[in-house]
Amino acid sequence: MCSRILSYRFLLVCRLLWAAPLLATGAYAEQPPVSDLTQDCIACHESIHPGIVADWKRSRHARTTPAQALKKPELQRRVSAKKIPGNLADVVVGCAECHAMNADAHKDTFSHNDLRVHVMVSPRDCATCHPAETDEFAMNLMAWARVNLANNKIYADFMRAVNSPQAFDNMKIRPREPDEMTGADSCFHCHGTAVEVKGFEKRDTDHGEMEFPVLSGWPNQGVGRFNPDGSKGSCSACHSRHQFSIEAARKPYTCSQCHKGPDVPAYKAYEVSKHGNLFSALHGQWKFYNVPWTVGEDFAAPTCAVCHASLLVNKDQEVIAKRTHRMNDRLPWRILGLIYAHPHPRSPDTSVIKNRDGQQLPTALSGEQASEYLIDSDEMAKRRAAMQGICRSCHSADWVNGHWVRLENTIRTSNEMTRTATEILLKAWKEKVADQDSVFDEAIEKQWVEQWLFYGNSVRFASAMMGADYGVFANGRWYASKNLQEMLDRLRFLLGTKN
Repeated sequence: MCSRILSYRFLLVCRLLWAAPLLATGAYAEQPPVSDLTQDCIACHESIHPGIVADWKRSRHARTTPAQALKKPELQRRVSAKKIPGNLADVVVGCAECHAMNADAHKDTFSHNDLRVHVMVSPRDCATCHPAETDEFAMNLMAWARVNLANNKIYADFMRAVNSPQAFDNMKIRPREPDEMTGADSCFHCHGTAVEVKGFEKRDTDHGEMEFPVLSGWPNQGVGRFNPDGSKGSCSACHSRHQFSIEAARKPYTCSQCHKGPDVPAYKAYEVSKHGNLFSALHGQWKFYNVPWTVGEDFAAPTCAVCHASLLVNKDQEVIAKRTHRMNDRLPWRILGLIYAHPHPRSPDTSVIKNRDGQQLPTALSGEQASEYLIDSDEMAKRRAAMQGICRSCHSADWVNGHWVRLENTIRTSNEMTRTATEILLKAWKEKVADQDSVFDEAIEKQWVEQWLFYGNSVRFASAMMGADYGVFANGRWYASKNLQEMLDRLRFLLGTKN
């Protein structure tokens, strides 16, 4: 009986000590209930992992119960579940509520201080409170990023060309097969690794000997990560652990982790645009935490989240754009990463696409689209209208229409430049001064890749985001034309030395 009283007093003291700093600053009037299991976690991990615990304490999860979240007016609600399980509804979302969720489904579940916990919290776990967001993300190209990279023979060959250690031998470059860790450190850092449980091992800790899972492909927070519970994706790619800040997710710095270039230069183009300039100068005055997000009051220029994800309203709380976690819902065109810009794929699993030549690409080398796998003109018009509605919240219809006419002209002309580079490459193959064993291992082929992967992408992103200078000299039209001339000069040299 005495031990139970002492245990209760210990937990009470922990709870008071935990709440005191926030109470003192007036962050909230009263600390909502924290489960005993989470209090047990905090009691140890506050000294072992003070940064993790401090981040969590700053989070909305630590200050709000799901039941309280459900009581918010619909537009202000940050949870999409209609009902929360009774054992979770009236306590804050803490360590135990996430890391013990769906324990039977997690292969990384292990016994830890009499509680069955798992290392990784997956989208399937987050779906307890955020099912709509989880379902939308599952239909997103991001959630399939690993599948689309690993299950495409052409992309797999490209990864080998990028990641292979190479040696100089008998006047030749001899590549070796890249190892798994190199892949995890490069392409799969963003696309997502496959995290697998390889077994369990015992380790000595400050609290005695404990058993932990041994994970391959870890650490990783790539958007298309394979998780030990069978789910795909990582919410923490944008909503960083353990604060899960909507403010951080709404700022372009978060997107720049994987969209900085030169292959995906979204952030670089945004940074030099007028919108990026306004963000840099004024974002300290903006309210990044408000839901919904009111145009003109909470922010004064778009960020990545404004255009692609966030719930936007006007001052009368009329909806301008619905919240979405399928990031291409407002995008008619896919302008990055592929040989030619093209309408977005119908399915997020792009590995199923076959062009007219049987390749897993949305276009043939000629530029002809594999239309049956791509959205049609009606869907493109719907998505274009959704994005233009956001544009018109700050710009006149004439301005918006003029911008889009210019963007779609840029898509056409940049595709033409890629077609010219492709014709030069096809000529090299036809004359057998380059071979087709790999599309990525000879100098003229690498130049062809740079034509669309670096220069074409830069031109299109700069046009889409009004970062014109980045699309001219920084990595755009000048280099696209220069690269074509260098490809032609190389072809002439190769033909001249053919015999």
